[in-house]
Amino acid sequence: MAQGRRVERVASLIRREISEMLASGTIKDERVSHGLVSVTNVEVAGDLQHCKIFVSVFGSPEDQELAMAGLKSASAYVKGELSRRLQMRRTPEVVFSLDRGIERGTSVLSLLNKLEEERQEKGEPAEGGDAFSD
Repeated sequence: MAQGRRVERVASLIRREISEMLASGTIKDERVSHGLVSVTNVEVAGDLQHCKIFVSVFGSPEDQELAMAGLKSASAYVKGELSRRLQMRRTPEVVFSLDRGIERGTSVLSLLNKLEEERQEKGEPAEGGDAFSD
């Protein structure tokens, strides 16, 4: 059980530090500045050898591609910076992964809003009563 808390604590620290690096511009690769990049989750392996950092990139698909390429290119630098900041005996290997969860959520909300607009235009009541009205 203590191992699980330790892994969660390390993941939390890594998330904080990566977020800070992104906000302060510590990661110098200019491709990372394409789109708005934010850390959504960090998964650290139980043995602390590997770390998967999930990021959301707000922008066009091209912006997302460029930002991910920049992050992948900067992963060795990020690992070194984490090692320096967190002073861990062994810093995990860093892998960045694009998290499309926010993008999918926004898409679903957009579709729901579009359906509601179409219902309003047709004069149909919303299902479930007044779920969308004030």
